[in-house]
Amino acid sequence: MGLPPDHRFPAEKYRLLRENLSRDARFDIQPAPLASEHHLLLAHEEGYVRNFLRGTLDPAAIRRIGFPWSPRLVTRTLASVGGTLAAADAAAAAGIAGALAGGTHHAFRAEGSGFCVFNDIAVAIGWLRATTPFRRFAVIDLDVHQGDGTATIFEGDPDVFTLSLHGRNNFPFRKQRSSLDVPLEDGAGDAEYIAALAAALPAAFQANPEFVFYQSGVDTLAEDSLGKLNLTLQGLAERDELVFRTVREHGCKLVITIGGGYAKPISLTAAAHAQTYRLAVEQCVEQHLER
Repeated sequence: MGLPPDHRFPAEKYRLLRENLSRDARFDIQPAPLASEHHLLLAHEEGYVRNFLRGTLDPAAIRRIGFPWSPRLVTRTLASVGGTLAAADAAAAAGIAGALAGGTHHAFRAEGSGFCVFNDIAVAIGWLRATTPFRRFAVIDLDVHQGDGTATIFEGDPDVFTLSLHGRNNFPFRKQRSSLDVPLEDGAGDAEYIAALAAALPAAFQANPEFVFYQSGVDTLAEDSLGKLNLTLQGLAERDELVFRTVREHGCKLVITIGGGYAKPISLTAAAHAQTYRLAVEQCVEQHLER
């Protein structure tokens, strides 16, 4: 998810993204339910969860998260996790779904970081394990910042493959160990990025995951104020199409979360996120026609 230079950016991009997709009749956009404490405990330590919910976290822990604590932050955080949980339930039934938030991949089991409080993807995987027959998962994290929290939560778990393509010289500066990390140098563009992704994706599917979580951050755009990479909107489209095509070929369920994006103007970030969801819908149509 990364470090937004201006806290207003995320709120604005969420509004613009929702308005963009609301004009498209193919999308059924529903309010996110609030995750419960029980949900959060599927991926996070009890003390951390309860101290955050009650506003009793140590000040140093709050500084590491990056947001000042407030009841409003609690509600926003629970809705972000709840949206991914709802998307996981929908994807389990229908094959594909997405949340117009989430991707909070810097949250560790017992602490938050980088404007991420709880790790929605880890919580959703815990929920699916507890309530469905699904047991094998892959997390494809294409945010420009490494999914360090996700990597740490699932390190050593043979049934969750974590793939992270990210900027080598970007946050977090102390990287963790994903199942497969692909660091990219500053200035990497479309061709280099797509080649690296195409080479990495097969490893994520070697263990035949049943369920894929796609952290589809768009802060790899050249116009992003934090990204340091040089992708175009067309490059992002090729990235998304490659992921969706590979997921479809392996018959996996798919949940999409948005992750980071801080372009100037922020409308470009919202357009890039919307492009991801539209391409996902087009892939669904193609899959239906093939049956």
